[in-house]
Amino acid sequence: MRLKSPRIAPLADADMNADHREALAAQFGRGNVYNIFRTLARAPDAYRAFMRWGGYILSDKNSLAPREREIVILRTGYNWKSGYEWAQHVRIGKQCGLTDVEIQAIKEGPLSPDWSPIDSAMIRATDELTSDGFITDRTWAELAPLTEKQRMDLVMTVGQYTQVSMMLNSFGVQLDDDLTLDPDLAK
Repeated sequence: MRLKSPRIAPLADADMNADHREALAAQFGRGNVYNIFRTLARAPDAYRAFMRWGGYILSDKNSLAPREREIVILRTGYNWKSGYEWAQHVRIGKQCGLTDVEIQAIKEGPLSPDWSPIDSAMIRATDELTSDGFITDRTWAELAPLTEKQRMDLVMTVGQYTQVSMMLNSFGVQLDDDLTLDPDLAK
């Protein structure tokens, strides 16, 4: 976590007006609302638009299988040093079938011996996108086992989670009580 306290505080229940409650209820009803959403809901119109696009990325309409999607999301969050993003998606990644060994290998990058060639290519593509905003011809060719739409969804997923990581880091969104900060992202 880059900041020890929020720059933009998450909305407490008592601070919510009707617009905030409406924006959050559409997704969460009366359930637990994570700090990321309590923070983003301070701008209700932007929050609603963000949730529509993010909803696509996390839906079955994204042609990446959930496991592969989570590899890309975790590598994006790790590259941007987003402790919150990493902590949330480690849990989601495990629900999607990632093992502890694979989660550690995400930190190691595309050269980890634990990856298949396509997993390695997806991580390399994520690294290229988060460093230069461009996938090289070599890596694009390595992504050939993916369909055209899967390659598009990979780029869009990295783009979405780059934005998420930037917001989390810059707004200082703190971990929810049920999350643990990865020591590698404590700096």
